[in-house]
Amino acid sequence: MRIKNLMLKNFRNYAAEQFEFSEGLNILTGRNAQGKTNCAEAVFYLCTGTSPRARRDKQMIKYGEEQAEISALCAGRYGDISLSAAIRENGREIKVNGNKITRNADLLGNLYAVFFSPQELRLIQDGPDERRRFLNISLSQLSRPYYTALTRYNRILEQRNNLLKNKDLELVFDTLPVWDEQLCAYAATVARRRADYIADLAPLAAEAHAFLTDGREKLEISPEKKYKGSENELEARLYDELKNNYDRDIRLGFTASGPHRDDIDIKIDGEDAKTYASQGQTRTAALAIKLAEVEIFKSASGEYPVLILDDVLSELDLMRRKKLVARTEGLQTILTCTHAERVFAGRQTTRIRIEGGAIKR
Repeated sequence: MRIKNLMLKNFRNYAAEQFEFSEGLNILTGRNAQGKTNCAEAVFYLCTGTSPRARRDKQMIKYGEEQAEISALCAGRYGDISLSAAIRENGREIKVNGNKITRNADLLGNLYAVFFSPQELRLIQDGPDERRRFLNISLSQLSRPYYTALTRYNRILEQRNNLLKNKDLELVFDTLPVWDEQLCAYAATVARRRADYIADLAPLAAEAHAFLTDGREKLEISPEKKYKGSENELEARLYDELKNNYDRDIRLGFTASGPHRDDIDIKIDGEDAKTYASQGQTRTAALAIKLAEVEIFKSASGEYPVLILDDVLSELDLMRRKKLVARTEGLQTILTCTHAERVFAGRQTTRIRIEGGAIKR
């Protein structure tokens, strides 16, 4: 699975540009703030329908313009696929093979991508929201049923939280069981699939981390232990947990238990990574998790995803740079950096220099 070409029009700082990518290592070079990351962002947006940087799609429209356009021709095991997105102030229009889609679920799975940037350190350093975000993006690409269950879970959760704020307590107690029955069905699917995903991810991440560190450090990843058992068992357990905590949730005004409160345990040499890891350890651990994600995509789909590495080399020592570049062998990689590095010597690459939102030819 790879992206052949990418067209940007009025996207971020690009007026109009077209990129041609090779099957292997594609290096986007240039000074800071020239548009390298914007190109990487556009590729990921076509894969997932979400930006790794922008909270709102309209933030990606070039200043002074009314619409941004992204389009790409991609190659997969079943042939070529065209993807396009027109982003406007009041919405967007996404097409797959020229056909307009109305659900983001129909975009997912056409082109897989794994994205790493310095912001991904939040996966280790920040709170549970970031780790859930990682799981949701990765699993949604792999599984439309997961994406559907997550979407419906969040919608019902919002309704439940609104109900908890109602001053009519009789109405609240009468209505909560109705919402909870629906909520727990989707919650069980989300929790079970997350637990299975982490079980697959953990050994792959440990192996990638050992490779990057020459075996000097040990990475351990595990889900919260409360989510064990089948989906039916999880559903019953979650329902009882919600039912037994009505008073607490009403007092708080929100639902205080469920998959939206989950976390992942990440340890380096037995110590909590969030609390004790250095900046270098944090970066290596986050990168190992992303490399493990690549292998999960390969196992699930039969094809490697596009690996997007944005400004990843600048904070790694020479040994880990070489290790990382070696790890990209055999898959399409889009890598951004300020200048061509020595670690690329002897490796066949496609190099694209960007200046001011344009390819320097």
